[in-house]
Amino acid sequence: MRFGIVVNEGPYQHQASDSAYLFCKAALGRGHEVSRVFFYHDGVNNASKLTEPPQDDRHIVNRWKKLADEHGVDLVVCVAAALRRGIKDENLADGFRISGLGQLVETGIQADRLVVFGD
Repeated sequence: MRFGIVVNEGPYQHQASDSAYLFCKAALGRGHEVSRVFFYHDGVNNASKLTEPPQDDRHIVNRWKKLADEHGVDLVVCVAAALRRGIKDENLADGFRISGLGQLVETGIQADRLVVFGD
């Protein structure tokens, strides 16, 4: 099965980002495909390279990057939501790219299931 994922919440405010990441890992581990993760609303904060959690905490931004590197998952950040929150190309973490809502629509069309995490 081919999944598209939408993350609407920031990395440390709610459980949505952790749940989305763990869902992706589980799906990939069972042989499914995760074609794209689209970060929308506060979810764009998952892509900030300025994120520096304490050493004993999980680094959610790095988790997403590793997932993309290992499985070819496309990590797309909504341009309008990113700009509203001060995220531009220069502070975008490696492995992420900025694009428009057309990528979200395309994901919904191409995926067998579009799974949304967060409000």
